[in-house]
Amino acid sequence: MSLKQYEVLNRASLFLEKHNRETKVAEILLQHHLHVSRSKFFTMMQELIPQAVIETFQADIHKHALTGVPVQHLTGQESFYGRPFSINENVLIPRPETEELVQHVINLAGQKDKQSVIVDIGTGSGIIAITLALEVPDATVYATDISKEALEIASQNANQLDAEVTFLHGDFLQPLIDQHIQADIIVSNPPYIAKRDAANLSDTVKNFDPGLALFADENGLAAYKKIIEQSQQVIKKHGYLAFEIGYQQSASVSALMKKAFPAAEVQTIQDINKKDRIITVRNR
Repeated sequence: MSLKQYEVLNRASLFLEKHNRETKVAEILLQHHLHVSRSKFFTMMQELIPQAVIETFQADIHKHALTGVPVQHLTGQESFYGRPFSINENVLIPRPETEELVQHVINLAGQKDKQSVIVDIGTGSGIIAITLALEVPDATVYATDISKEALEIASQNANQLDAEVTFLHGDFLQPLIDQHIQADIIVSNPPYIAKRDAANLSDTVKNFDPGLALFADENGLAAYKKIIEQSQQVIKKHGYLAFEIGYQQSASVSALMKKAFPAAEVQTIQDINKKDRIITVRNR
C-alpha cells in the first residue's frame, strides 16, 4: 500500500518518540532515501512514496530506534563547515563545536605574514585538515592518524572535496618528527574522555564511535600530554598549538602547556554554549 510522504514521516516520528529517540532523525533519513534536497523535501508532503523506499526507510528507522546506530552511519555522511563528509564506523562523527576550533585556527593563520604550515593531529575523517586546506588555500596542510582505516576515509574526503592535504600514518606527531617537518600551527581534537566516564555517554556514541577517538588514559589527559611533549620538536618559534578540550579540562590542559612552554601565554576560549572548549598557546 502506497502512503503519502507526510504519513510515512509521521509514523516514523511516532515510532522514534516511543523509543526515546530524536524525531528529527525521521526527516533526515527520509530525505536521504528520497535523494532530495531539504527544500524539495518539504514541497513533497502530499506525494505518494514508492513502497520500496518505504521499506528501506523503515528498516533504517527500526535499526536506529532499537540499537542507537547513528543516523550518520546510515546515511554515510555528515555536514561540517558547510561541506559533506563521508563518515563510517572507523571515524568520529563531526561535532558542531569543532567548527569553532577550525574558525579559530583560520583566524590564527590569518595573523601570519607568510604561508603557514598547519598540522592536524588525529585527523579521523579529515574534517579539520580538509576544511583548513580549503579555507586557507595558501597554507601547507599535513594530517596524521594512527588508524589506517581513518586515513582511508580522510583521503577519500580530500579527493571528493578537491583539498590538498598530505596524510601521514603514525602516532600523533611522530611522522613529522621523523620527516623533520616544522609547523606554524598544530591543531588537534584528540581523544579526551576518561574511560571511567564511558557509562555516562549515550549508546549512539559509546557503541558506535571508535573508542580510539573517544577515550584517553590518565583521566582523559594522555593524548594532550603526548602531543604537547612531541610538539616541542615540531612547533616553530611563535607557532601556535590549538586543542579542542572537554569543558572541565581547561585547568589541567593549561597546566600541561605552561609546564612545556613556561614563557608562553595560554588562552582558553568558550564555545557558543559558554563552555570551555578551545585552548591555545603560542611558542615564545
